[in-house]
This record gives sequence, C-alpha cells and structure tokens, in this order.
Amino acid sequence: MKKLSLICYLCSVLYSGATYAAEGRFDFDRWNMILNKIQDRAVAENVDDRTINAAIQDAAFIPKIVWRDQNQSEFKLTLGEYLAKTVNEKRIANGHKMRAKYPTLLNKVHQKYGVSPEVILAFWGLESNYGETKGSSKLTDSFLTLIYEGRREQFFTDQMIALMKISSKNRIQIEGVRGSWAGAMGHFQFIPTTLQQYGADGNGDGRIDIINNISDAMFSAGNYLNRLGWNPNEKIVRRVELPENFDVSLCDGKTKKSLAEWAAMDIAGVPDANMEAGLVCDAANFSPALAYLTYPNFYRIKKWNNSNWYAIAIAELAEKL
Repeated sequence: MKKLSLICYLCSVLYSGATYAAEGRFDFDRWNMILNKIQDRAVAENVDDRTINAAIQDAAFIPKIVWRDQNQSEFKLTLGEYLAKTVNEKRIANGHKMRAKYPTLLNKVHQKYGVSPEVILAFWGLESNYGETKGSSKLTDSFLTLIYEGRREQFFTDQMIALMKISSKNRIQIEGVRGSWAGAMGHFQFIPTTLQQYGADGNGDGRIDIINNISDAMFSAGNYLNRLGWNPNEKIVRRVELPENFDVSLCDGKTKKSLAEWAAMDIAGVPDANMEAGLVCDAANFSPALAYLTYPNFYRIKKWNNSNWYAIAIAELAEKL
C-alpha cells in the first residue's frame, strides 16, 4: 500500500479545521504522522486495504469535537433531578412497547445470558432511547480528531484500530459508522474495544453489527453483563429511608456493611438477610426518603458506567418495566 501523503487530506482538513488553520495552530505534520501511524498499525494487524483507505482517505479534523472534549459540563443534577429526567413516563411507556415488540428476542437473551428483559430494556432506554439516539458523528473522524488533540491519544488510537478491525471482520463499511462524538456506538453505546471483547452474533449470520441489528445489540449487551458477573437472583438496589441526623459520608456507595449493621443505624426498610450492601444517597442535597442500599449487581452496572446515579436509574427503570 502506498504511503499516504499530507496532500491527500489538505482540502478536507482545511475545510473542517478552518479556525485552526487560519490561526496557524493546526499542525499538519502531526496530523499526517497520525494518519500514517494508523495506517501502519492497521496493516500490521491485518485490516483489509479497503477499510484502511475508507477510514483515512478523506479524514477530517473536527474542531467542535475538541471543544466538546475540553468543555464537558461539570454541572451535576441532584439524584432526584437525574431520576426525573431518566426514568420518566415516556421512557417507561416506550420500554413497555419494546417489550411487546421483541418478546422472543428478549427471552432468548434471558435464557442464554441470565439477564432479564427489563434489565436489557433499561440499559437500552438509558443508552439510546431504544435506538432513537445512537449518534450522528462519523466515528473515524471523531477518533482521529481526539488522537490529534492528544489528551488521551493512546486510548483513542486503540479505539480507532479496534473500529477498523471490527469493520474489516464483519464486512461493515467503516465510513458509514456513526455514533457519539466521543466514540460510543449502537443501541447500547459500546466503544469499539468493548465491542471487540463482548460483541455477540444474535441472529447467526456470522457478523456482529450493533448499530443496525437489534439482535446483535441485545445479545452483546446480555453477554457483557453476564461476563461482568450478573446475578439474576439478586436485586440491584433497595430503597430505604434514613434518619434525619444520618452521617451522609457513609452514602458514597463504597462503604460496605452488613444489613444488620445498616438496620442498627435506624434506617427504615432494611430487609432481614445475611449479606452486605453499600449505601447511596445524595449527600450534597440530602433527603432522608431518597436513599438506596446497593447490592453486587449495582457495582456490576458501574463497570458499564461508573456513576452511582446511572446505576440507580437502571434499577428504577428496570423495576418499572
């Protein structure tokens, strides 16, 4: 394969990175070096020529992605606000519709991976609104832009190569792959390295396409949760009520105590069982009635998305479905 030159990308880079070029801040040598390194690694890892060319032939730098990466909002919703936003009546109603639409598929995932339909639906609802918001960014351009930015260069290089290998192996046209600006894709918003590790062929056609094939998407989600150790016989959380003077420093989800120890702190609603649990509440906006005991499945969800609020929302949405 012929070494790609800077001239091949000049027009697209100037067009998409006009602000950077006009201010003399865009480093064309670095951009060209990145493209050549991606090509060399992809060749070494047996990605086919067509995928390599499609991924980088018309590569474009997207300044808006750099801006979004550097200006991610630090605003944090209260737990109550987050649950009102994520576990709303529309999402619950659409979840019931999807359960009625895909009963056989959801049951197959349950039988194979031990993850119940309501849990799969909860993840699907939170990640992409049941497939309505899978993202519209061209992932190759997103990854190349984020590699150029340099903040997490190795991470996004690995994602780019993983995407190329996935596309090559599954006969997917990489230039058509769309997702979030940060590189998540499909019904369940997997990043490429997660898809590489946990992707599953749900319809038996020998390919894995989690963007366009709902069977592959659901089987992949079920496989991922199963491999994280999902226990179908355990609850995710249990809502409890704390006393007014409770030490909210214990509400971090990291402090584990036996249920008997939690009950001894005058927490209402603690079941009588011989097991440990964590505790989560909104320490900054304390409400005694909005607190949760957190069980092992809660922490498995956090390996998917490391947010206490997210894991509680999954539990609440699954409960309502």
